[in-house]
Amino acid sequence: QVQLVESGGGLVQAGDSLRLSCAASGGTFSIVAMGWFRQAPGKEREFVAGIIWSAGSTYYADSLKGRFTISRDNTKNTVYLQMNSLKSADTAVYYCATVGRGGSAYIVSDYNYWGQGTQVTVSS
Repeated sequence: QVQLVESGGGLVQAGDSLRLSCAASGGTFSIVAMGWFRQAPGKEREFVAGIIWSAGSTYYADSLKGRFTISRDNTKNTVYLQMNSLKSADTAVYYCATVGRGGSAYIVSDYNYWGQGTQVTVSS
């Protein structure tokens, strides 16, 4: 079983940058991909960005390309989300999640382990 702990959230102003971290522990050998999702108040959870663990290939929600960057440090079993030029619309709880063996990084329902989330609030 994989445990995920997010950190790095906080209150920032519009235009600022923030970097989130997600540290994985437990069955990390089974991780195929890791992704970031977010959920704003009253809205459904949405995909933000993902990374294939072995190859480092990345993919993003179209609306966030260019502002958000996902990366990973295999030695630390940690994935990062660099968020630049933040907007009030980016305010949400951000979650990281993993896909295990046999799953697809491109199918949301295949993300089977989730962190507790970290709050990001962007004031305008």
